[in-house]
Amino acid sequence: MSSPPSGQTVGWIGTGRMGAPLAVRLARAGYAVTAWNRTAAKAEALSSDGVKVAERIGDLAACEVVFTMVSTSGDLEQVVGELLAGERRPGHLIDCSTVSIEGSAAVRARAEAAGVPFLAAPVSGNGKVVRAGRLSLVCSGPKDAYDALAPMLGALGQHVTYVGEGERARLVKICHNLMLGVVTQNLAEITVLAEKGGVSRAAFLEFLNNSVMGSTFTRYKTPAFVNLDFTPTFTPTLLRKDFDLGLALGDELGVPMPVVAAAREPVQASLARGHASDDFAVLLLVQALLSGMELTAEEVDVDDGLSALE
Repeated sequence: MSSPPSGQTVGWIGTGRMGAPLAVRLARAGYAVTAWNRTAAKAEALSSDGVKVAERIGDLAACEVVFTMVSTSGDLEQVVGELLAGERRPGHLIDCSTVSIEGSAAVRARAEAAGVPFLAAPVSGNGKVVRAGRLSLVCSGPKDAYDALAPMLGALGQHVTYVGEGERARLVKICHNLMLGVVTQNLAEITVLAEKGGVSRAAFLEFLNNSVMGSTFTRYKTPAFVNLDFTPTFTPTLLRKDFDLGLALGDELGVPMPVVAAAREPVQASLARGHASDDFAVLLLVQALLSGMELTAEEVDVDDGLSALE
């Protein structure tokens, strides 16, 4: 991919756990980034990395490209509505959130009615993955817009996959998050099984991570499992939302998903037990409870596979 145009103006809406490090990556890549966040302090914290702060969403309308990274379809519709409410229009709009296909289509229609090409570009990873440069993106929308913005998208992580027009990227991301939930629940089950049989979590996961079944994901979730650190990167609340979106799509498209349906229940159980704001790795605690176990942190220094890359 080519180098970024010097000083190309970028607006960024949403500087939470994911939005903040992504905006910083663009600024460090040479783009002129201005950010807005509902809680202004979160955007102001990025000033030391060269990110300017907008007082209002409408101030970003003059940017060549505006990114959004928000929590829900309703949030996306709201911020895009404010962005497009004035006379000025950004050159392109790119959304990196995980939202419903219907919500994305509604925003696309509004953007296109205003003459603004819209790309859906949801991401795979968390803030630490972003900082390590290991983020992956899936993108859909007008091919000419994607081709024009591919260098900018490429600056956000290690790989971008274009999957076609419309909302196909939303479908792909929902499928991705269904696998995320299923794998995490399965990882919780087998880790508890090994521990109840007398094997420490650290030893079991060391073996798994160095086997053919290990992955970037199992490795970077290992510290949470071993030391019971559930500082949120992605919550059970958000995971349940994605399970519900995926199961609804399965009904719509006539695709039975018995494994996904079963894996949703422990997520719901984690919410019922008050873990809505914890990391979704808390599924481990729920599985242990159902297995008659009370876990304690092993206090072992384990490699997440990302720290050396940050």
